[in-house]
Amino acid sequence: MTPSDRVSSLWRTLHDKPGGTWLFSRLLGRVIPYSSTTHPHIRELRPGYARLTMKDRRSVRNHLNSIHAIAIANLGELTSGLAMVPALPPGARGIVTAFAVEYFKKARGNLEAVCSCQPPAAIGVTTEVVVQAEIRDEAGDIVARTAATWRLGPA
Repeated sequence: MTPSDRVSSLWRTLHDKPGGTWLFSRLLGRVIPYSSTTHPHIRELRPGYARLTMKDRRSVRNHLNSIHAIAIANLGELTSGLAMVPALPPGARGIVTAFAVEYFKKARGNLEAVCSCQPPAAIGVTTEVVVQAEIRDEAGDIVARTAATWRLGPA
């Protein structure tokens, strides 16, 4: 079973149980330790789509009393990865080779990141795909947009 299959299987097992999305989020943090530093909560997950939230807490704030730019970038990168990896066709693998972030306003309050993507149905040769995630504040305003460039190829 591939790591992607394990993530998808665990999500299917836990997501509809009481506290299941919280538990899934914590378990994912054990597998991907750095991504857990912002305490993201995976709310929805399916191949090609992910929706995560991040609480505004002191540990993600900067000296300007707003959420740190890298915490926002971390949330966007994780969201795009969770959307992309389970959507890869069998026999394919991918790695992020570039990452960009556009910031539109200071982030204060809880954030929500959403990514929707459609990787190629078959991957016979190495190709690159850009996957975007949007991060919004509680008012629904876009705080940032991330773009992860994925190099996809046969495993």
